[in-house]
Amino acid sequence: MNGSAKYTAPTVLGIQLKRGPQGLGFNIVGGLDQQYVLNDSGFYVAKIKQNGAAALDGRLQEGDKILAINGHKLENLSHSAAVELFRSAGEDVQLRVQQRPTMAMNGPPSSRPDGGSSVSSLGILVAVLGAAAAVTVLFMRFQPQLRRHF
Repeated sequence: MNGSAKYTAPTVLGIQLKRGPQGLGFNIVGGLDQQYVLNDSGFYVAKIKQNGAAALDGRLQEGDKILAINGHKLENLSHSAAVELFRSAGEDVQLRVQQRPTMAMNGPPSSRPDGGSSVSSLGILVAVLGAAAAVTVLFMRFQPQLRRHF
């Protein structure tokens, strides 16, 4: 099918990070008490810190779900309990991560990678506003005649 988008299944991978001066180099969101995704108390990477351990490694991405740290599953934990696990994990940290699903585009080489159309939103807006203006002019022009018939 030309021009269609397909979602790939999330990939689970192991990532080993060595704690640096900025810690592991990323922030997390989530937990039983601070759900980031509705009905999911998992923990997600909110931000990768520039030049931190995660950024230098390059595999961990914002939006990835952290499933485990040093073999300890991150299930049914409060946010503060998970943060404490990360802080006390030691210098060499093994993460089990579910990468966020990615969208694969199927179409001709000229297809835009961001899934956008070649017709701009501004062009559509101009066309709709032009049509609305034309209808308004016609209504005002024929309004006296319309009143006579009712």
